[in-house]
Amino acid sequence: MAVADDLDRATDSTWDWVAEHTRKYIASGGTEGHESNGVYTLVLATTGRRTGEPRRTCLIYGTSGDDFVVVASKGGADEDPAWFKNLQAEPTVGVQVGTRRFTARARVASAAEREPLWTQMAGIFPLYNEYAQKTDRVIPIVLLTPQD
Repeated sequence: MAVADDLDRATDSTWDWVAEHTRKYIASGGTEGHESNGVYTLVLATTGRRTGEPRRTCLIYGTSGDDFVVVASKGGADEDPAWFKNLQAEPTVGVQVGTRRFTARARVASAAEREPLWTQMAGIFPLYNEYAQKTDRVIPIVLLTPQD
């Protein structure tokens, strides 16, 4: 399972611009890359479902109570992103939000939770609505609950 300590040694996203953003975020201790034009990102470390190795990516987030909310959009692709498949297999993850690091438990938002969370996240990043139009899948919303 991925934990907060895995953030430094995890393999980066295969998307170059995401990997570059993630490396800058981690190297700065979270002082760079957390916010851009009012949009906030976190670094998520999951456990590779096939390799067992930690993987990391940067994601836009919102909050709901003490939970952090992320969207498994993959730009509206027809398949879920690898990080989402990984956390389905092992929901314990490492997270960095700004300078704060913690281990969290991930879960998919219930049907009742999804609609207001979707509205909130699309308000933060309006392209999510366009992504939803590009695919037949229901784009998952994930809640990350800090464990420490």
